[in-house]
Amino acid sequence: MSRRAGLEGRAPERDPAGSAGIDALSRIRAARPSLPPSERRVAEVVVADPAGCSELSIGVLADRASTSAATVLRFCRTLGFASYPQLRLALAAAVAHDRAVGGGRPELGADIDPADTLDQVVEKVIYNEVRALEETVRSVDPAVLGRAVDAIAAARRIDIFGVGASAFVGQDLHQKLHRIGRIAFVWTDVHAALTATALLGPGDVAIGISHSGETEDTVDPLATAAARGATTVALTNFPQSALAEAADLVLTTSARETPLRSGATVSRIAQLALVDCLFVAVAQRSYEASAAALHETYTAVQRRRRRRP
Repeated sequence: MSRRAGLEGRAPERDPAGSAGIDALSRIRAARPSLPPSERRVAEVVVADPAGCSELSIGVLADRASTSAATVLRFCRTLGFASYPQLRLALAAAVAHDRAVGGGRPELGADIDPADTLDQVVEKVIYNEVRALEETVRSVDPAVLGRAVDAIAAARRIDIFGVGASAFVGQDLHQKLHRIGRIAFVWTDVHAALTATALLGPGDVAIGISHSGETEDTVDPLATAAARGATTVALTNFPQSALAEAADLVLTTSARETPLRSGATVSRIAQLALVDCLFVAVAQRSYEASAAALHETYTAVQRRRRRRP
Protein backbone atom coordinates (compact mmCIF):
# COMPACT_ATOMS: atom_id res chain seq x y z
CA MET A 1 0.00 0.00 0.00
CA SER A 2 1.39 3.40 -0.92
CA ARG A 3 2.42 5.72 1.92
CA ARG A 4 1.14 8.62 -0.13
CA ALA A 5 -2.46 9.73 -0.48
CA GLY A 6 -2.73 9.71 -4.26
CA LEU A 7 -0.12 10.92 -6.72
CA GLU A 8 1.28 13.91 -4.86
CA GLY A 9 3.98 14.53 -7.43
CA ARG A 10 1.51 14.88 -10.25
CA ALA A 11 0.51 18.33 -11.40
CA PRO A 12 -3.09 19.23 -10.64
CA GLU A 13 -5.61 18.62 -13.40
CA ARG A 14 -6.42 21.57 -15.61
CA ASP A 15 -8.64 22.15 -18.60
CA PRO A 16 -7.34 19.60 -21.16
CA ALA A 17 -8.41 21.77 -24.07
CA GLY A 18 -6.60 24.81 -22.69
CA SER A 19 -2.98 25.34 -21.66
CA ALA A 20 -2.75 21.80 -20.29
CA GLY A 21 -3.43 20.51 -23.80
CA ILE A 22 0.24 21.13 -24.51
CA ASP A 23 0.97 18.50 -21.85
CA ALA A 24 -1.34 15.85 -23.31
CA LEU A 25 1.38 13.76 -24.93
CA SER A 26 3.58 13.95 -21.83
CA ARG A 27 0.70 12.74 -19.70
CA ILE A 28 -0.05 9.88 -22.09
CA ARG A 29 3.60 8.79 -22.22
CA ALA A 30 3.86 8.89 -18.43
CA ALA A 31 0.69 6.86 -17.92
CA ARG A 32 1.31 4.33 -20.70
CA PRO A 33 3.23 1.66 -18.70
CA SER A 34 0.50 1.45 -16.04
CA LEU A 35 -2.49 1.30 -18.40
CA PRO A 36 -4.47 -1.91 -19.01
CA PRO A 37 -3.40 -3.62 -22.28
CA SER A 38 -6.38 -2.40 -24.33
CA GLU A 39 -5.92 1.23 -23.21
CA ARG A 40 -2.16 0.93 -23.70
CA ARG A 41 -2.77 0.10 -27.35
CA VAL A 42 -4.76 3.32 -27.66
CA ALA A 43 -1.89 5.24 -26.07
CA GLU A 44 0.62 3.70 -28.47
CA VAL A 45 -1.44 4.66 -31.51
CA VAL A 46 -1.88 8.21 -30.22
CA VAL A 47 1.79 8.71 -29.36
CA ALA A 48 2.88 7.30 -32.74
CA ASP A 49 0.73 9.80 -34.70
CA PRO A 50 -0.81 12.53 -32.51
CA ALA A 51 -1.51 14.83 -35.46
CA GLY A 52 -3.40 12.13 -37.35
CA CYS A 53 -5.29 10.95 -34.25
CA SER A 54 -6.47 14.49 -33.51
CA GLU A 55 -8.54 14.24 -36.70
CA LEU A 56 -9.94 10.72 -36.25
CA SER A 57 -13.40 9.74 -35.13
CA ILE A 58 -13.58 7.64 -31.99
CA GLY A 59 -14.53 4.58 -34.04
CA VAL A 60 -11.56 4.86 -36.39
CA LEU A 61 -9.15 5.31 -33.48
CA ALA A 62 -10.67 2.27 -31.77
CA ASP A 63 -10.17 0.21 -34.95
CA ARG A 64 -6.53 1.29 -35.25
CA ALA A 65 -5.93 0.26 -31.65
CA SER A 66 -7.79 -3.05 -32.14
CA THR A 67 -10.24 -2.18 -29.38
CA SER A 68 -13.67 -0.65 -28.81
CA ALA A 69 -15.00 2.89 -28.62
CA ALA A 70 -15.88 2.23 -24.97
CA THR A 71 -12.20 1.50 -24.27
CA VAL A 72 -11.17 4.74 -25.96
CA LEU A 73 -13.59 6.60 -23.68
CA ARG A 74 -12.13 4.85 -20.62
CA PHE A 75 -8.68 5.85 -21.85
CA CYS A 76 -9.83 9.49 -22.08
CA ARG A 77 -11.19 9.46 -18.53
CA THR A 78 -8.05 7.74 -17.20
CA LEU A 79 -5.98 10.60 -18.60
CA GLY A 80 -8.32 13.23 -17.15
CA PHE A 81 -10.30 14.12 -20.29
CA ALA A 82 -14.04 14.33 -19.84
CA SER A 83 -14.79 13.36 -23.43
CA TYR A 84 -13.19 12.20 -26.66
CA PRO A 85 -13.52 15.66 -28.30
CA GLN A 86 -11.47 17.09 -25.41
CA LEU A 87 -8.72 14.57 -26.12
CA ARG A 88 -8.72 15.54 -29.81
CA LEU A 89 -8.45 19.25 -28.92
CA ALA A 90 -5.61 18.53 -26.51
CA LEU A 91 -3.73 16.52 -29.14
CA ALA A 92 -4.17 19.30 -31.67
CA ALA A 93 -2.80 21.81 -29.14
CA ALA A 94 0.17 19.56 -28.39
CA VAL A 95 0.98 19.12 -32.09
CA ALA A 96 0.70 22.87 -32.73
CA HIS A 97 3.03 23.57 -29.81
CA ASP A 98 5.56 21.00 -31.06
CA ARG A 99 5.56 22.61 -34.49
CA ALA A 100 5.98 26.09 -33.04
CA VAL A 101 8.89 25.02 -30.84
CA GLY A 102 10.47 23.11 -33.72
CA GLY A 103 10.30 26.12 -36.01
CA GLY A 104 7.91 24.35 -38.36
CA ARG A 105 10.01 21.15 -38.31
CA PRO A 106 8.08 18.64 -36.18
CA GLU A 107 10.17 15.81 -37.62
CA LEU A 108 12.99 16.89 -35.29
CA GLY A 109 11.20 15.06 -32.50
CA ALA A 110 11.80 11.74 -34.24
CA ASP A 111 14.56 9.28 -33.41
CA ILE A 112 17.93 9.30 -35.18
CA ASP A 113 17.68 7.84 -38.67
CA PRO A 114 20.58 5.98 -40.40
CA ALA A 115 20.37 8.45 -43.27
CA ASP A 116 20.57 11.58 -41.07
CA THR A 117 23.46 13.97 -41.64
CA LEU A 118 25.58 15.03 -38.69
CA ASP A 119 23.78 18.39 -38.72
CA GLN A 120 20.44 16.60 -38.44
CA VAL A 121 21.72 14.41 -35.60
CA VAL A 122 22.82 17.52 -33.68
CA GLU A 123 19.48 19.23 -34.32
CA LYS A 124 17.46 16.23 -33.16
CA VAL A 125 19.51 15.62 -30.03
CA ILE A 126 19.38 19.26 -28.93
CA TYR A 127 15.70 19.57 -29.84
CA ASN A 128 14.81 16.51 -27.75
CA GLU A 129 16.82 17.76 -24.79
CA VAL A 130 15.22 21.20 -24.91
CA ARG A 131 11.77 19.63 -25.12
CA ALA A 132 12.50 17.36 -22.16
CA LEU A 133 13.47 20.35 -20.05
CA GLU A 134 10.47 22.36 -21.18
CA GLU A 135 8.03 19.53 -20.46
CA THR A 136 9.71 18.71 -17.15
CA VAL A 137 9.11 22.28 -15.98
CA ARG A 138 5.38 21.77 -16.54
CA SER A 139 5.30 18.32 -14.92
CA VAL A 140 6.80 19.36 -11.58
CA ASP A 141 4.40 20.36 -8.80
CA PRO A 142 6.03 23.35 -7.02
CA ALA A 143 4.30 22.43 -3.75
CA VAL A 144 5.80 18.94 -3.78
CA LEU A 145 9.21 20.31 -4.75
CA GLY A 146 8.97 22.73 -1.84
CA ARG A 147 8.19 19.92 0.58
CA ALA A 148 11.18 17.96 -0.70
CA VAL A 149 13.41 21.00 -0.21
CA ASP A 150 12.06 21.47 3.33
CA ALA A 151 12.79 17.85 4.18
CA ILE A 152 16.33 17.91 2.74
CA ALA A 153 17.16 21.24 4.38
CA ALA A 154 16.14 19.89 7.80
CA ALA A 155 17.47 16.33 7.40
CA ARG A 156 19.95 14.71 9.78
CA ARG A 157 21.32 12.82 6.77
CA ILE A 158 20.37 12.29 3.12
CA ASP A 159 20.81 8.92 1.40
CA ILE A 160 20.58 8.76 -2.40
CA PHE A 161 19.92 5.56 -4.37
CA GLY A 162 20.40 5.03 -8.11
CA VAL A 163 21.99 2.60 -10.56
CA GLY A 164 23.14 2.85 -14.17
CA ALA A 165 22.69 6.31 -15.70
CA SER A 166 20.69 7.38 -12.64
CA ALA A 167 23.73 6.63 -10.48
CA PHE A 168 25.60 9.47 -12.17
CA VAL A 169 22.72 11.80 -11.36
CA GLY A 170 22.76 10.61 -7.75
CA GLN A 171 26.50 11.23 -7.54
CA ASP A 172 25.97 14.76 -8.87
CA LEU A 173 23.35 15.48 -6.19
CA HIS A 174 25.59 13.97 -3.49
CA GLN A 175 28.55 16.11 -4.53
CA LYS A 176 26.43 19.27 -4.58
CA LEU A 177 24.90 18.65 -1.16
CA HIS A 178 28.28 17.71 0.31
CA ARG A 179 29.77 21.00 -0.90
CA ILE A 180 27.32 23.00 1.22
CA GLY A 181 27.92 20.93 4.33
CA ARG A 182 24.96 18.53 4.14
CA ILE A 183 25.57 15.01 5.42
CA ALA A 184 24.81 13.04 2.27
CA PHE A 185 25.62 9.57 0.95
CA VAL A 186 25.12 8.00 -2.47
CA TRP A 187 24.64 4.26 -2.92
CA THR A 188 24.90 2.59 -6.34
CA ASP A 189 25.08 -1.00 -5.08
CA VAL A 190 21.86 -2.51 -3.75
CA HIS A 191 23.56 -4.38 -0.89
CA ALA A 192 25.27 -1.20 0.32
CA ALA A 193 22.02 0.72 -0.13
CA LEU A 194 19.98 -1.76 1.92
CA THR A 195 22.66 -1.76 4.62
CA ALA A 196 22.51 2.04 4.75
CA THR A 197 18.73 2.04 5.20
CA ALA A 198 19.12 0.08 8.45
CA LEU A 199 20.46 3.29 10.01
CA LEU A 200 17.69 5.57 8.77
CA GLY A 201 14.74 6.86 10.72
CA PRO A 202 12.46 9.89 11.19
CA GLY A 203 14.32 13.08 10.39
CA ASP A 204 16.32 11.44 7.60
CA VAL A 205 15.65 11.70 3.86
CA ALA A 206 16.04 8.96 1.24
CA ILE A 207 16.02 9.85 -2.46
CA GLY A 208 15.51 7.24 -5.18
CA ILE A 209 16.37 8.11 -8.78
CA SER A 210 15.10 5.96 -11.65
CA HIS A 211 13.78 7.00 -15.06
CA SER A 212 11.45 4.00 -15.33
CA GLY A 213 10.67 3.87 -11.63
CA GLU A 214 10.74 0.08 -11.85
CA THR A 215 14.41 -0.65 -11.09
CA GLU A 216 14.31 -3.03 -8.12
CA ASP A 217 17.78 -2.03 -6.93
CA THR A 218 16.41 1.48 -6.37
CA VAL A 219 12.82 0.67 -5.40
CA ASP A 220 13.73 -1.79 -2.63
CA PRO A 221 16.05 0.55 -0.68
CA LEU A 222 13.55 3.41 -0.95
CA ALA A 223 10.71 1.20 0.28
CA THR A 224 12.90 0.00 3.17
CA ALA A 225 13.78 3.58 4.07
CA ALA A 226 10.07 4.40 4.10
CA ALA A 227 9.42 1.51 6.48
CA ARG A 228 12.13 2.91 8.77
CA GLY A 229 10.28 6.22 8.96
CA ALA A 230 12.53 8.31 6.71
CA THR A 231 10.99 10.86 4.37
CA THR A 232 11.22 9.36 0.89
CA VAL A 233 11.56 11.23 -2.39
CA ALA A 234 11.26 9.66 -5.86
CA LEU A 235 12.71 11.25 -8.97
CA THR A 236 11.19 9.41 -11.94
CA ASN A 237 9.56 9.86 -15.32
CA PHE A 238 6.51 7.80 -14.35
CA PRO A 239 4.29 8.99 -11.47
CA GLN A 240 2.47 5.65 -11.25
CA SER A 241 5.62 3.52 -11.05
CA ALA A 242 6.72 1.28 -8.17
CA LEU A 243 9.29 3.87 -7.08
CA ALA A 244 6.60 6.56 -6.93
CA GLU A 245 4.36 4.27 -4.90
CA ALA A 246 7.15 3.80 -2.35
CA ALA A 247 7.70 7.55 -1.94
CA ASP A 248 6.17 10.29 0.16
CA LEU A 249 7.06 12.89 -2.47
CA VAL A 250 7.32 12.38 -6.22
CA LEU A 251 9.23 14.65 -8.58
CA THR A 252 8.58 13.81 -12.23
CA THR A 253 10.65 14.44 -15.30
CA SER A 254 9.21 14.33 -18.81
CA ALA A 255 11.66 12.74 -21.24
CA ARG A 256 10.85 10.76 -24.38
CA GLU A 257 12.52 7.39 -24.85
CA THR A 258 13.50 6.45 -28.41
CA PRO A 259 14.53 3.18 -30.11
CA LEU A 260 18.20 4.24 -30.31
CA ARG A 261 18.09 5.11 -26.59
CA SER A 262 18.94 8.75 -27.25
CA GLY A 263 16.20 9.14 -24.64
CA ALA A 264 18.64 7.76 -22.05
CA THR A 265 20.68 10.93 -22.52
CA VAL A 266 17.58 13.10 -22.53
CA SER A 267 16.25 11.53 -19.32
CA ARG A 268 19.56 12.21 -17.59
CA ILE A 269 19.46 15.86 -18.68
CA ALA A 270 15.95 16.20 -17.21
CA GLN A 271 17.00 14.48 -13.97
CA LEU A 272 20.05 16.74 -13.63
CA ALA A 273 17.83 19.79 -14.08
CA LEU A 274 15.62 18.68 -11.18
CA VAL A 275 18.71 17.93 -9.09
CA ASP A 276 19.89 21.49 -9.72
CA CYS A 277 16.50 22.84 -8.63
CA LEU A 278 16.67 20.82 -5.41
CA PHE A 279 20.25 21.86 -4.67
CA VAL A 280 19.80 25.57 -5.36
CA ALA A 281 16.60 25.73 -3.31
CA VAL A 282 18.25 23.91 -0.37
CA ALA A 283 21.31 26.18 -0.56
CA GLN A 284 19.03 29.21 -0.65
CA ARG A 285 17.58 28.27 2.77
CA SER A 286 20.98 29.05 4.34
CA TYR A 287 22.29 31.44 1.72
CA GLU A 288 25.28 32.96 3.54
CA ALA A 289 26.52 29.65 4.96
CA SER A 290 26.09 27.90 1.62
CA ALA A 291 27.91 30.63 -0.28
CA ALA A 292 30.80 30.45 2.18
CA ALA A 293 30.95 26.65 1.93
CA LEU A 294 30.95 26.76 -1.86
CA HIS A 295 33.78 29.29 -1.78
CA GLU A 296 35.83 27.16 0.61
CA THR A 297 35.35 23.96 -1.37
CA TYR A 298 36.18 25.77 -4.61
CA THR A 299 39.35 27.22 -3.11
CA ALA A 300 40.42 23.82 -1.77
CA VAL A 301 41.06 22.46 -5.28
CA GLN A 302 42.48 25.54 -6.94
CA ARG A 303 46.08 24.57 -6.17
CA ARG A 304 45.49 21.41 -8.20
CA ARG A 305 45.03 23.45 -11.36
CA ARG A 306 47.93 23.33 -13.78
CA ARG A 307 49.68 26.67 -13.98
CA ARG A 308 51.02 27.75 -17.34
CA PRO A 309 54.56 29.19 -17.44
